[in-house]
This record gives sequence, C-alpha cells and structure tokens, in this order.
Amino acid sequence: MTSATLLTPASTSSRPGGDRPGPATRAAERAYIRLLVVLDTAVLAVAILIGYVARFGDEQPSGSEIPYVVVAPALLLVWLVSLKAMRCYDDQVLGYGADEYRRVNAASLRLAGGIAIAGYIADVGVSRGFLAISFAVGTVGLEVARFAARKRLHRARDRGAGWSRKVLVVGDTAHVLELVHTLRREPYAGYQVVGACIPDALLAPVPQRLGDVPVVGSFRGIPEAATAIGADTVAVTASGELTATRLRRLGWQLEGTGVELVVAPALTDVAGPRIHTRPVAGLPLIHVEAPEFRGARKLVKGLVDRSISLIALLLLAPLLAVIALAIKLDSRGPVLFRQTRVGQGGKEFGVFKFRTMVVNADALLAELAARNETDGLMFKMRDDPRVTRVGRLLRKWSLDELPQLANVLLGHMSLVGPRPPLPSEVARYDGDVARRLLVKPGMTGLWQVSGRSDLSWEDGIRLDLYYVENWSLAADLTILWKTFGAVVNSRGAY
Repeated sequence: MTSATLLTPASTSSRPGGDRPGPATRAAERAYIRLLVVLDTAVLAVAILIGYVARFGDEQPSGSEIPYVVVAPALLLVWLVSLKAMRCYDDQVLGYGADEYRRVNAASLRLAGGIAIAGYIADVGVSRGFLAISFAVGTVGLEVARFAARKRLHRARDRGAGWSRKVLVVGDTAHVLELVHTLRREPYAGYQVVGACIPDALLAPVPQRLGDVPVVGSFRGIPEAATAIGADTVAVTASGELTATRLRRLGWQLEGTGVELVVAPALTDVAGPRIHTRPVAGLPLIHVEAPEFRGARKLVKGLVDRSISLIALLLLAPLLAVIALAIKLDSRGPVLFRQTRVGQGGKEFGVFKFRTMVVNADALLAELAARNETDGLMFKMRDDPRVTRVGRLLRKWSLDELPQLANVLLGHMSLVGPRPPLPSEVARYDGDVARRLLVKPGMTGLWQVSGRSDLSWEDGIRLDLYYVENWSLAADLTILWKTFGAVVNSRGAY
C-alpha cells in the first residue's frame, strides 16, 4: 500500500458533513476543485460537440422531438451532476490513488446506462450514435484532464507548494518516525508533517525534535497542539498509552474544529482491494485477504502477456532489425546477450537482451567492484566503461530490453512484475526477499516507473514485494502506461 492509503478516516469522528480539511488548506483545496470543475465542463462540452459533428456533420438532425440545442446543454448539465453525485470532487480521493478515476468512470457509465434505459422507455428519438460518441470521447477526456491536473498538483507538492494537508503525527517515538518516513517517501501524496505529539513520559523539559520534526505536545493536549501549529490533520499511529477510549475522546474533541482525524494502522504495503473493514461491537476490524498467486486471473494475465508480446514482436520487427545492425557495426561481439536469471519458483532461465557492453564485461567487473554506486546486491555505475556507444543509447531509452518480449512469449516472464534477479543475488536472499519469486519477473514494474537505477536496494525490494502481494490486471495496465513516461524521461537509466 502506498503512503497515502495508509491513512484511513477514524471511525470515532462524527463531525457534521464529514471530515474536512482545516482553514490552512481550504483555499487551496477550493481552488483545485474549481479547476477540476472548469476542466470537466470544457472536456464535456468538446466531447458533446464532437459527438454531434461526427454523427450529423453538415446534416440537419431529424427524427428527434427535442431539438439538439436543448439536448446538448442538458446532457452537459446532467453529466456534471452525475460527477458530483458520485463524489468525484471529494477531497478524500482527489490528487492521489486510483479511486478518483474509478469514480469518474462509474459516473459516466451509469449516466450512459440510465439515459439508454430512459430513452428506450420514453421512446425519445435522440441519436444513439451521438450519445455513444459523446460518452466515449467524454469519459476518456475526463480521465486525461484529471491526470493532467493531478500531475500539475504533484509537481507543486514536490516543490513544497500546492494543496497539501498539514499533519500532526501522534504516537510513540518509533511509530511516529516510521510514519513520518513513509509519508515523506512520496511527498506528492499531499501529507506534510509539521509536528508530533508523544506520550508524557517521553517529554523533556527542553524542546524536542524527532529528526527534523518538532515535538509540540503530549497526548493531553492534542487539539491545542494542532491549533498552535496550524495542522488540519491529526494522524494517529500506534502507542500503548493511546487506548481506544482516548482515541474516541480525541475524535469528540476535534468535532467542529475543522481538523481531520485519521488513523494509520500498523499494517503496511497492502493495497485497498485486499482490505475490508467490518464493524464488530463498535470496533472497526480490518480484514485482509490473502495474496492471489494462482487462479483464473493468473490465467488471464498469462494470456494477455503472451498476446501482447506476440503482437509487439511483429510490429517492432523493423526496429529490432535496425538495432541489431547498429550493434553489429559498433563493436565486436554477438547482437544478443543471454544471461541466466531466476524466475518464478526459483527456476532459472536465459533472459534475452541486446548487447550493450563489450564482450569481456564480466571479466572486467572485479576491477570495477569498488566503484559500485548502489547498495544491496546489485552493481550499478553511471559511467560504466564497459558500455558501448550504441549501448548507452539503448540503455537510455530501455531499447536493450525489447528482446525480453520473446521471454514473455515463452512464458519465462510477464510484461509486469518484479525485476528478474541473478542467481548470485538469489543465493543471498533472506526469507522476506525470496517472496519476489512467487510470481514471474517482469519486463517492467513498480521499480521501473519509480526511478529504476536511482532507487536504493531497500526501496527496490519494497516495491517488488508490494507488487507481489497486491498485483492486479488494472495495476498492470497502469504500470505499462507509466513505463512510457519513465522511458521518455530516461529516469534512472544508465
């Protein structure tokens, strides 16, 4: 689970109208929501216009009892109302996570279905082609507009600007530090830690800091501490002194203050679809489904992998031939490089790549070991002298990995999955890291879209294990989409 979804609204709060951000962020939040409304309105207006022109062109519409000069604005208005009704402008889903996109899709699809049923029952002669084109273009347009707005927000948050929640973290020292680290790992999620409250027993007579986070109070004065530092969110993490009764009272104390109360459970790196909350005797129990490593979805994933890899190999054949010729002309040695890697269940296989190094690269590795620029079990070096001229270009755009499509077609790999490790790496795995081998390795994955070689060993393993535990076909499509951006920007490629 990502750092933002660690935080879940506390069930103890019962503020009228639900949890809302505090005064410090309301203006920025309202500005962002107004931007989304303007974007949505513009996108839907263009989509409806495209639907009209594509269906009728220069012809005069006929057969409709209601003129299209009325139908078009009415459709636009009802569509916006549908987005509002599906809570597509709810601050709890804006700016991070997939729920925002799911709600936009649901609002559009439900409205399309409702109009289709109502039109059939009322026998209204509105063109089905006009509606189909408008909804298709509009739904895709809404997704693209939301994506662009979110990227703009993320860039602002990375700079320390933009709409972010100012968070007061409450808990014992170890858990506070862990939560702060988790939230800061992805600053674009929008949780900016501004202070901490720790138990009375840990307070000192002089001002304290946990890392660079100031300690602003104890458990006795959490609402006052939040007000003093301008926090609009109180994030409660684990502590033996913060009992269920005290947490419930904290929710009551924050009622009407505009400060949101969220609880960060100790359970981490578990995606939302595997988590279900069930209230039992007033206690919200979190049920966690087991990871899925086999079954119908796995069969579908394998079929999709092999189908896409076959089509990609056929379409990319001219490019592969050009790359092969460039490698042959640039340096002595074979075009393809076959290296033993470890796949699902610990089975070894030969991974195919375009050769990007000189032929005696392995023999030169011992001389360069002291210049390793990464931690953990991998060797990475930005200016590796073993890389050829053509090889640098291929690595920059990840073109050297295209032959792995053959590995996907043969069933050794998947399009999306953990990074395929070397046998020497696997030999030093501990019990946790070995869980990477429960699924097929991938041509791309969370490690690819999150920085590639710029990632530390620990972060790379964390992302791989997160994928293993929480994979889904929808997540695979998202990672494939993000891979294009990572490749174009050459992030972490060397």
